[in-house]
Amino acid sequence: MTRISFLEDFYRYQDGQLVVTPEQGSRFAKAVAGDFNPIHDADSRRFCVPGDLLFALALDAWGASASMNFRFTGMVGGNAPVHFPEDPGEQVAITDENGKSVVEIERSGAVVEDPAAIESLIRSYVSFSGQNFPHVLVPLMREHQVMVNPKRPLVMYERMGFELPEPLAAAAAVPEPRLKDAVMTVNGKRGEIRLDYELVTEGAVVARGSKHLVLSGLRPFDEADVEQLVADYESWKAAWAQSGSATA
Repeated sequence: MTRISFLEDFYRYQDGQLVVTPEQGSRFAKAVAGDFNPIHDADSRRFCVPGDLLFALALDAWGASASMNFRFTGMVGGNAPVHFPEDPGEQVAITDENGKSVVEIERSGAVVEDPAAIESLIRSYVSFSGQNFPHVLVPLMREHQVMVNPKRPLVMYERMGFELPEPLAAAAAVPEPRLKDAVMTVNGKRGEIRLDYELVTEGAVVARGSKHLVLSGLRPFDEADVEQLVADYESWKAAWAQSGSATA
C-alpha cells in the first residue's frame, strides 16, 4: 500500500488487515499533526485512531484527487482492522472488520500520484490540527461563552476536505496552512466549528481546505478552567518534546 515512506511507521498489517496500534496513532497525532487531544493518548480508555492519519492513509492508497471530501462516520479503536478498497470510485468508504463505514470519501478530478507532492500536502494539511487548540478554539469558546469539559475534553472531526486549484507538485518546503475563517454554532451541549484555510507556498495558494469539528459536553465558560486547560495542554506538549519522541 505505502508509497509515502514516512507513513510506514504509523500502521501495520495483521492477518492481512491494516491496523493502527494506540502507540502508532498517538505518535502520528503528536509528532506529525501536533495534536495533543487526550483521545489520541495511547493509554486513554477512549483512544481512537486520529482522523488525520486515516486521511493520510487514504491519500497514500489512492493519491490526491483535485477535490476530496471526507466524512467521519465511526471511531476506529487501537488495533481495530480497517479495509481500504483497492479500486475506489468517486465515492468510497474505509470500513471496519464488520464492513461498516468509518470514513466516507467523495473524490473527483485529476489524481496526483507523485509521492513527494502527496507527502507535502499531507504534512501541511494535518499540521493545521496543531493550531486548532488553543489558538482557534479558545477564542471561539470565549466568544460563545461555552467550553468543553476540562476533565474530559471531547473534540472530534466530523468532516474535512480540500480543493487543489492548481496542479499539485512537490514543493521545496511544506506549504504553510493559513486560517481564513472560523465559525462556531452552539446547540445545547453540542458545538460545531467550521475552519476554512489555505495552504500557501511562496505566497501562492496551492490548496484550499476546511475542517468541521464537533465539541461535546459543553458547559458555561469559565476563564480559570480554560486557562488551566490551556496550561495542561502546553505541559503535555512540553513533556512530549522532552521525551525525545517528537520527530516523524
